[in-house]
Amino acid sequence: MTVDQTFWVIAVVLGIGLCYKIPAFVRGGSNPLARQVAGLLLAACCVFFFAAPSTIAVVNDLTGITNFSAPWVYSILTGFCASCLLLIVKWRGGTPESIRRATWWVYGSYGTIIAALWVCFALGDHSVERLRDFDTYYATTPWMREMILLYLLGHAVAVLITSALLWNWEKRVRGTGWLRAGVVILGIGYALNLLYDAAKLTPVIARWNKRSDLDWLSTNVAPLIAGVVGLLIAVGFIVPHAGERMSQRLTARREYKVLGPLARALAEVPAGSAPVALGPFAPLELRLTRRKTFIRDALRQLQPYVNPAERDHFEQSCISQGKKPAAAKALAAAAAITAAVKRSQAPGTQAPAQTPGPIADTISDLVSLSRAVRELPGAPAVRRTNTQESVTS
Repeated sequence: MTVDQTFWVIAVVLGIGLCYKIPAFVRGGSNPLARQVAGLLLAACCVFFFAAPSTIAVVNDLTGITNFSAPWVYSILTGFCASCLLLIVKWRGGTPESIRRATWWVYGSYGTIIAALWVCFALGDHSVERLRDFDTYYATTPWMREMILLYLLGHAVAVLITSALLWNWEKRVRGTGWLRAGVVILGIGYALNLLYDAAKLTPVIARWNKRSDLDWLSTNVAPLIAGVVGLLIAVGFIVPHAGERMSQRLTARREYKVLGPLARALAEVPAGSAPVALGPFAPLELRLTRRKTFIRDALRQLQPYVNPAERDHFEQSCISQGKKPAAAKALAAAAAITAAVKRSQAPGTQAPAQTPGPIADTISDLVSLSRAVRELPGAPAVRRTNTQESVTS
């Protein structure tokens, strides 16, 4: 894969990361953290878009200024560095005064660097267009040399501070799952940025000593490191959001499937209210909500027909057979529900005088109850109780 292709792919991946963050940015409104993340990803995307050799040539042609892309790309990269520092400032938090002071320090220092880059470019000789080896070709040219050194030092300082703060923050987010994974990936990405700076700065210093045998570090190795860094930064921002979303969806799918036996067992119970009609492509979360609503409504309708004495008797019977108390309670509730469904449908059957308490209070109770319904046919005591219920009915 060529440098052009690599940078385009990274720009697309970073664009995907930006798209993931746009909903949070829109919902966040005036949230400075959401704005900062969106700005950082946009700057990173622009860096790789404008740093591709083909884009460099087009920008130079459009402006009519030889090597105009050099200070342009360096300015965007410097802005990205400032965005990284500002994001860390917002993440770390503190008093409003300290945050405001740090923010103005970043704006002032990196704004000055960007202005200095353009001053150096205007004063220097850059008449020979270089698409890939600008840094090494102009490493000894007055003013161009200073411009190259300025952007590399500004980048190195920013990634060093950002990397250190990220790894310090990682200690505080341990145990947070996807968030910690994202912070670790970002920490690795920013640490690798230091290798990028080394690969760029080493051949520049070698040029100062009249050596050109290390130019390959800048033209071949540095772009590869930049590509890896771009991927890690994009993944680092995507992972917490996408991972959390995936976990929630898997949990919802698991709950929906687990509650199936209970929903089917209660299918014959008349609903207290008209069910909401859902299309075939309704979201899983909406279908899960409807299933939970139906189950709870059906249990309320069925509750007067549950015989508490039989339920307690069956629970003790399960415990005597070696069942754990929680499992025995769930099996007893499942058996009582099965019997109550039959009783509610039998003509002329009246509800017991003693009304039991709620069968299930929480979603964990519903899940345990549904699993017990699925296991019900295989429990000997259940068969006995159901037989007794059929006789008494």
